Amino acid sequence: MSRNPYSLFLDLLPPKRLQIATVTSIDGDVARLVLPGGGVLTARGVGSRATGAEVYVRDGVIEGDAPADMPLVQIEI
Repeated sequence: MSRNPYSLFLDLLPPKRLQIATVTSIDGDVARLVLPGGGVLTARGVGSRATGAEVYVRDGVIEGDAPADMPLVQIEI
């Protein structure tokens, strides 16, 4: 069975990164987030979270709550 060439191409791409972010504002089901390095992004899936919550976010979607007291580890390559 042959596969779609586009889906074969997508399989070659690396998976999206899971990041930790802090919710800074909420508008309906969309949240504005700040990453530990200072980046800002928006994501869907706020649910019952409040401003100041630490969340896991991947590809513009909040996947769950992150522990608030996790240490930040940054590795440079």
